[in-house]
Amino acid sequence: METPVKQRHLFLLGCLSAVTLSACGGGGSGGTGLLAAPTSTPVAATPASPPASPPAAPTPKACAELVGMAIPASAIALPTTGGKVTAATVTAATGTGAAALPEYCNVLGSIAPVDPNAPSINFRLALPTTWNKKVVMFGGGGFDGTLPNVAGNVPAGPADQPAPLGRGYATVASDSGHQANAAGSLDGQFQLNDEAFRNFGGHALKKTRDAAIYLIQARYAAGAPVKSYFAGGSTGGREAVSVAQRWPQDWDGIIAWYPAWNQLSAMLGGHRMSRALAQPGAYPNTPKRALLRQAVLEACDTLDGVADGLVSNQLRCNSTFDPSVATVNGAPLRCANGADTGDTCLSDAQIAALKTINTATSFNFFLASGSAGYPGYNVWGADLGITSNPSPLQPTVTFLNFGTEQPAMPVPAGAPYITKQLDQTIKYGVTRDLQFDSLSLDPENPGPWGARLSELSTMLDVSSDLSAFAARGGKLLLAHGLSDVLVSTRATEQFYQRLQAQLGPNYVDSFARYYEVAGYGHAVSTVFNATWDSLTALEQWAENGTAPKAQVTTDTAGVPGRKRPLCDYPAWPKYKGTGDVNAAESFTCATF
Repeated sequence: METPVKQRHLFLLGCLSAVTLSACGGGGSGGTGLLAAPTSTPVAATPASPPASPPAAPTPKACAELVGMAIPASAIALPTTGGKVTAATVTAATGTGAAALPEYCNVLGSIAPVDPNAPSINFRLALPTTWNKKVVMFGGGGFDGTLPNVAGNVPAGPADQPAPLGRGYATVASDSGHQANAAGSLDGQFQLNDEAFRNFGGHALKKTRDAAIYLIQARYAAGAPVKSYFAGGSTGGREAVSVAQRWPQDWDGIIAWYPAWNQLSAMLGGHRMSRALAQPGAYPNTPKRALLRQAVLEACDTLDGVADGLVSNQLRCNSTFDPSVATVNGAPLRCANGADTGDTCLSDAQIAALKTINTATSFNFFLASGSAGYPGYNVWGADLGITSNPSPLQPTVTFLNFGTEQPAMPVPAGAPYITKQLDQTIKYGVTRDLQFDSLSLDPENPGPWGARLSELSTMLDVSSDLSAFAARGGKLLLAHGLSDVLVSTRATEQFYQRLQAQLGPNYVDSFARYYEVAGYGHAVSTVFNATWDSLTALEQWAENGTAPKAQVTTDTAGVPGRKRPLCDYPAWPKYKGTGDVNAAESFTCATF
């Protein structure tokens, strides 16, 4: 016979399985608590269900399984219509020593736009078979439009240290949302489409990162990366500080070389340079550029305590050197009476253009980004494109500086890089008139084009507010060559000074460093071609809490193997008076 307790247990099981619970209630006096069923048929007890099995652990995917994989739009934080993997192939291990690369899955993919007329974002992702659970994303350069080498090194990374992929990182990069034509990084046609322009301005960075994380998690089934780093220079440098400012939760560390952080402002400053060089008789040929550099070295080389072909005390040189009264080999640098009399002197028109480049551009109109101008360039001492130098690096130096032909309309093939870049932006991005005379637009007083330039500034110019990035423990390494006349070190100084003004120097020192390198130009130099193991420094800081100390940069071109200390801004390397002039330990970091 069933006991009252057992009867109550069966009854409760029946209540839980009944269509209605109204038949269940409390007990009567001294009974079992049973109420009559609504029908004469007894309510049957339902056996308890077995406990649910835990979900199966995710299974890693082979490289080939990634082919055709869809990336849902929900996996990407900014608007897209999703993405897909277009190819995935295993690349065998190659190389030895520091140049060794492991076996990896080489993934190609695309992210579809919202606007059907906008181009897709193409990206490349390298997934090593043995993964260190970390990721590095690379930035681009110029107007982007091509896929960076994800098997390559960070900007200025030394050849004697492994590249990120060689260290076991998953690496990723994109074309920023458009595909360049034969003009490569100077193709600005994408600016005709607003979504493509916004992607270039930064949206493609977030979209690519999110798509990469989705595929990394699918490939390894090991959760999110434990550390995420971004490395880039120039436009890639702007992209580096942009992701730190806009999506700080995504990044643990940033390497930014010569960052065009205020890119719209930088282009307008460069456009003022182009207009100055375009004036009659203002464009110095390459022998005159060599003469100018020699005059600067005679006046400024020893300001750092030693004649080594480098202007390390650039600030003092900028304040004291004047080409109008300078001498070279004992003779005036200025041509007699200011007229151009050949390659042994500079004319007044050429000196005027150079002085314009050395001074700031002031915007006499409103820019929504808050920028009021762009500082001048360290033109005194820079290699402006001295084609007589036989170094295989020299054509790139010349290409990125003054080129070989004077700015004009239509723009000649040998015009300065910045001239060609701004011609593209003004025609495709600002006026959207392909016949527009770009040199006619005054960057300080643009008239009816000011409103459009203001709008573009919100896409391209990056804020210096890194408070959220710092608060989550992010680390930032900034570096810039003092001889860069495409992106000015003075602009990077502004960025760092604003960071210090906002957060305080001591707090900034807890998460950021800024270094300047004498003789180094934009990405390349024949004077001092800088290398620096920034990735190891970043790893030690972000992962072990060891802040950078006694960092050193090594020259690979001017005097291969010579070293200089990387001094915390605003300090610069000063010779101690004794010791090997090619050894970093022979220099101290000075501020006077």
